[in-house]
Amino acid sequence: MKFRTEIKIEPQQGNQIDHKSKFLLLGSCFSEHIGNQLTYYKFNALVNPFGILFSPTAIAKVITDTVSQKKQELSNLVLQNEVYHSLHHHSDLSALQADEVLKNIHQAQESCLNQLKVATHIVITLGTSWVYQYNQTKEFVANCHKIPQTEFEKKMLSIDEIETALKSILTNIRKVNPSAQVIFTVSPVRHTKDGMIENSLSKAHLLSAVSKIKESHNVAYFGSYEIMMDDLRDYRFYEADLIHPNTTAINYIWEQFSKVWITEKAQSYFKRIASVQQSKLHKPFHEHSVAHQEFLEKLAIKQNQLEKELHVKF
Repeated sequence: MKFRTEIKIEPQQGNQIDHKSKFLLLGSCFSEHIGNQLTYYKFNALVNPFGILFSPTAIAKVITDTVSQKKQELSNLVLQNEVYHSLHHHSDLSALQADEVLKNIHQAQESCLNQLKVATHIVITLGTSWVYQYNQTKEFVANCHKIPQTEFEKKMLSIDEIETALKSILTNIRKVNPSAQVIFTVSPVRHTKDGMIENSLSKAHLLSAVSKIKESHNVAYFGSYEIMMDDLRDYRFYEADLIHPNTTAINYIWEQFSKVWITEKAQSYFKRIASVQQSKLHKPFHEHSVAHQEFLEKLAIKQNQLEKELHVKF
């Protein structure tokens, strides 16, 4: 008997990932989950330099600004509750001083551009089709920063508008890196505040737009949304808020991602890498004991061996 719908996972043919690969991950918080796993297993990855971005238009905006090396201006910032913000970036880049916000954005653009130029794989996680349009500028923003909602108009992007944003993303990526493998995925996090039906429609628009550009633009799609909705169809795989995937679900989706995209040889190192990572978190009862010194010596040997084999640094 079968008690769940398992999604068949086939390894990617060609352009797979090993420890020589370089990653750029942009988008929703699910990009950070995958990115954290990549960095844990010592892959070269830059994760959300601009903070979490949910909509296709927000991601398209930061990539356009990055590739064009746009200089941000003080006039682009807003002041809310004594803090300066950029409406096109996450609050991670906000600060009490306007100059510091501009500095944070320019540093993020620089690090993003540097990684974009050398990336072998670029993972973009789309979160929602719902966007907010700032009444003063008529621009779609990435973050409202708790500014009163009366200053924005909430809209759902059409499939055509999302397709336009995705094409902009790909065009700008190709300007600086024609050979990078772009992987789109749709976040399994449900935006229930928009409404359940509205969330379903939002995800459907994202999926439809990705499907339209997938073949014509030589990009890949990884079904993290489908794995969560159909394979892990049970609330035991969610956090207490019943919205976000829990650690078990994230680890499972990471396993499926690994089966598709990561070479068997690279995966064969995971157990050894995890052993070193876990050992480095060990807190001794007696730091200067002989036993602990022997433990550190063995750890150093394992770590140095991995660093030599994989050309990585712990």
